[in-house]
Formats: sequence, structure tokens, C-alpha cells
Amino acid sequence: MSLRTATPRVSFRAAPSQSHRHVPKFPTSRCSIFVPRAPMADRRCCIRAQQSESQDGLDKLSPVNESEGNALKIKEWEVRNFQDEVAASQGIRIRRRPPTGPPLHYVGPFEFRIENEENTPRNILEEIIWNKDTEVAWMKEKRPVYMLKKALESAPPARDFVGALKASNLRTGLPGLIAEVKKASPSRGVLRENFDPFECHLLQVEIAQAYEKGGAACLSVLTDEKYFQGSFENLEAIRKAGVKCPLLCKEFIVDAWQIYYARIKGADAVLLIAAVLPDLDIRYMIKICKMLGLAALIEVHNEMEMDRVLGIEGVELIGINNRDLETFEVDISNTKKLLEGKRGQMILEKDIIVVGESGLFTPDDIAYVQESGVRAVLVGESIVKKNDPAKGITELFGKDISL
Repeated sequence: MSLRTATPRVSFRAAPSQSHRHVPKFPTSRCSIFVPRAPMADRRCCIRAQQSESQDGLDKLSPVNESEGNALKIKEWEVRNFQDEVAASQGIRIRRRPPTGPPLHYVGPFEFRIENEENTPRNILEEIIWNKDTEVAWMKEKRPVYMLKKALESAPPARDFVGALKASNLRTGLPGLIAEVKKASPSRGVLRENFDPFECHLLQVEIAQAYEKGGAACLSVLTDEKYFQGSFENLEAIRKAGVKCPLLCKEFIVDAWQIYYARIKGADAVLLIAAVLPDLDIRYMIKICKMLGLAALIEVHNEMEMDRVLGIEGVELIGINNRDLETFEVDISNTKKLLEGKRGQMILEKDIIVVGESGLFTPDDIAYVQESGVRAVLVGESIVKKNDPAKGITELFGKDISL
């Protein structure tokens, strides 16, 4: 097998190996090799494999161990390609990690196509997910799951997030409010100035307390630092301040480790995004949530995602995001579209609470999504920017919904 520098980029999909599920991070430096192009043995195409110079010290291993190590990497690469194919078959366009070529010495069957696309995110959500994947891998090294499970022994009990929304809906006759504590977003920039994360998170706590006073049933706390300027410390500070509203950890979850971490930081619910997570991951993470006493809010954006989620057992909360997370365009009619016909009937039969998200600024907006079938709303921008968040809630609903 001869070595040569690659020219056009060629991506491959390996024949799936279904016997391996766990997939460690794949290395990142590049090399190029030739492989036969079936069915014509005399034609060859160039592929770029990516191989870490320091991955597990493979460059220092004996020939036997080096061969075993490379065989393992080939299996891992095959599994990752299979996982990507499964996700694509479910309409998931967000790639969980940068695309890579096959490892060195891979000679298995494959399909290929030449493409000019570089290893760069195709949209903001994909960029967030790639960064999150790296961030979580680093955090898991610092605090492995066994440490989190140990910390759970002293964690306070989780509160009933779903029950709080139902109770608020019955009490007010309006959708239960999940009020969001956040400083910024990629689409709107900084929403709340003087949001100091270094002084005991006092402002975050004050906003949370104002939301509770204004009639919020639950709170949503942004924990992503890079894109939303949030933190798990904000979540923890609000919980420790004695706020009674159940708390949603608003995070881009790509690994069950994050669910354990959210629980020990005070979360009562977590967000799972169907545009990112295949059905198998959602099912698994729902089981983890139930084991930890957490609610899982499954977020959807289109009909395919809604149909997928309605086919998953154990779903209690579905959030319909009116903002397209790839383009950030908002269309409030998305809620009505996803709740029409058989989908709406199935939601009623399963007693699933639907949460309307994004684009809600006025009493008319609230009335519109309520008539469409939602029993709760998640609102951030229109109230967090108010000097008096409690008053902002009254203006949003057109009436005082506080106790």
C-alpha cells in the first residue's frame, strides 16, 4: 500500500459493525493512504485518515500492541459511522462531531463520494454541539461518573417539575410558565447587562426570585458558558438560595454524564434536543432521568422530530421550539402546525404536556399557542430584559398570575 498526499477530499461510510456501542473520541491529526476503488482494482482513490500523535501512546507501542490498537480504532470508526447513518436515517442533520476518514490500514468495504466541504460546522447548532462534545470529554476526565454518583448521595431530592406545570395550568387557566434565567444567546447577543458571574451569582438569584414572585411555575437556567454565558454555578446558586420553583437545566446534552452533573447541581429537569439525539439516545437518557428523579423535556422543531418523539415510551414533556436552531428564524405558527390532526390527538391520549417555546411576547401570543394545545410555555427574552421581571410576567399574560 503506497502513501500519497490527498487532493480532493473523499468521505467514506464503512460497513456497519453493530457489536460495539461505546465510541471514544477519534484522533485529529491527518495522514493519507491509497485504497482500492471497487469494483475496478486498478483504480485508486485517496483518503485522509486522522490519527493522533499521542493517542494512548500508540506510537510507542510494540508492533503487536500497535496492530491491536489500530484494529480497535478501526472498529471504533466503523461504529461511529454506523451511528451517524442511524442519525441521518432519523432526519438528524446535525453531526455530533467533525467528519473523519477511516483509520490507517482500513481496507473494509465502503461507499464514497468526493466533496469540497471542510471540517467546519455547517450551522450554529452544529458548532455548539462540536464544542460541547469536546467540553464534556474534558469534564468527564476531571469528574468521572463514579464521582458524580457518590455526590448524589448527599444531593437534595428532586422536585416535581411536571406536577408544578400541571398545578399552575389548573390554578390560572393559562399555560404554566417556565421562566428562563439567561444573560445572552447567539441569536440576540447580550440580553441582560450587569449579569456578573463572579459575585455569588446574586443577580441570577434575584431574577429567579422575581420570577417566582411573579407566578412562574418552574424556572429554566442556561448552563452553557461559551454561547449563552451561563453556568452550572448559576443553577446551583439559585437552588441553594431557597427558590421553590423546580429548575430546568437548559443545556445541550450530548452525554448521560451531563444529566448526572445537572442533578448534583440542583436540577429537577433537563432538556433533550431531538435535532441532536437519535431515538436510542433519547430512550436511554429518559431512563437515566427517571432513575435520578428528573423530568425530561424533549424539544422538537418539525414534524419528523415530533413523530419520532411520540413513538418513544415514557415521554411526559414535549417542547415545540418555534425557532429553527439551524437558522434561528422564528415562526410561532410552528406550534399549531405540529399539534394538528393525529399528533394532537395522540398527545391528548398520552397526557403529554406540550411546552411552547420562542417567539412569545404578548398575551395574544400566549392565547394563540394555548388554543393550539400547549399547557405550558418557556419564555426568556421578553421577561428577562425587564427591570421588574415579575411585572414583565403580568404584561406577558395580560393578568397577574402570582399566588
